[in-house]
Amino acid sequence: MPEKPKEILTRIGLYAAYVFLMLSVLRIASHAGDGFLSVQQQEMVYYVLQIFVILGFFAYAFVRERHRIHMERGLCIGILAAFFVCVTAMLFGKSSPVYMATAFLAATCLGYLGGAVYERMSEFAGAGGRVAAVGSVGYAAGIALQYLLQFWHGRSRLLPAAMLLAFCLLAWRLSGKAERPTEAAEAPARRDAPPRRTLLFACLIAAIMLLFLQFYNSYIQHLQIISGYVEYNVYTWPRLMMIPCLLLFALLGDRREGRYVPLAALCIALAALLNAVLVGSAGAYRLNMCLFYAALAATVSYYNLVFWRLAPGTKRPALWAGMGRVIDSASVLLGALLRIGTLPSAAVMAVNVAGLAALIVLMAVNGDFVFAASEAPAAPAPDAETRFAAMASRYGLTPKETALLRELVLTEDKQTVIGERMDLKVKTIQKYVTQIYRKTGATTRSGLTELYHNTMAGI
Repeated sequence: MPEKPKEILTRIGLYAAYVFLMLSVLRIASHAGDGFLSVQQQEMVYYVLQIFVILGFFAYAFVRERHRIHMERGLCIGILAAFFVCVTAMLFGKSSPVYMATAFLAATCLGYLGGAVYERMSEFAGAGGRVAAVGSVGYAAGIALQYLLQFWHGRSRLLPAAMLLAFCLLAWRLSGKAERPTEAAEAPARRDAPPRRTLLFACLIAAIMLLFLQFYNSYIQHLQIISGYVEYNVYTWPRLMMIPCLLLFALLGDRREGRYVPLAALCIALAALLNAVLVGSAGAYRLNMCLFYAALAATVSYYNLVFWRLAPGTKRPALWAGMGRVIDSASVLLGALLRIGTLPSAAVMAVNVAGLAALIVLMAVNGDFVFAASEAPAAPAPDAETRFAAMASRYGLTPKETALLRELVLTEDKQTVIGERMDLKVKTIQKYVTQIYRKTGATTRSGLTELYHNTMAGI
């Protein structure tokens, strides 16, 4: 898939707009019970919001599965309109039961729109796009914008205007049907359907990494509500520690098919283990917050990039594209249910160490610590070379196209790996793939394999 600067910037803008709205709206919605709920009830508002976000993601996946054409666009426009009305009411309204119901509806719309944005990011990844750079830079931009307009010297008067611009960008990019890259452009960029074990391991690894964060997340969430977001506030300057961490993943995430992502996320997430040790120390509060946000950025980068790259090959890409975000919200709920923030530090450390051991084992079994490029495929049997020669003659393939055809049929490697092996640029590989599909009449990579076997039958 050719990566034009305009397309990359547009996708960065789309994701940044969604992240900015997500963070800003959830922050506003978490105050929905101010003035008429007790401290304990107010604390529950934050967790209930996560439930509605999850429901929104699942609603989008259901719509994409059941109504791919005739209802999708209309529903998306309707959700955008409802989201706009809810957020406007929250920005200029006063806390009341109706205000709280509006906040929950806004969270549901937020999840639905998140499903749409995440699916488009996964389609970009499936087509071989630099999704790590786009996703990480977009997330970093969203965080920076939210901090400047919502927390730096208090809420800025420019916040409503910035949110309106973000709405406009979402409406522009989401009001149409989701882009479906053609198989000719997409085939060399991704494998076929990922094994179920790979999807299961991705879920478990993401859940364990989020477990490292839940103790401090629950602990500080409780303290900041008690202090009225004054003495303790998760939205102060340490939040900006996410930005350099995200930019690190922007640099590493697209190299060697993202093989550095698991190790980098694991190393940074280990910093969250110190939360249980440093908690309770007033002098270490800022340091603890910096460690927490660095680990959070690493975890978000991990689950986003992994699921965005796996989703296009699954039967339900709309569901799996946002699975990382769903697991994130679910882990917050689990942390609240188990009251992790009230556990002794020693117990939390024991759980985290056990989780770390499980994490390393799962990553090792999943092949996340393999960084070398795939080896060249073994030399095929003589009759296979005869088949490739027959296909070249039958379809008028050039020597370079025949060599690439051999790679496409005999391996499952992505275009970046094939390009390294053949000493060709990715754009050159893409051009040859398009020519191969045009000459053979095939439309998918599996179709080329079928042609290969049919040629075998005729020899």
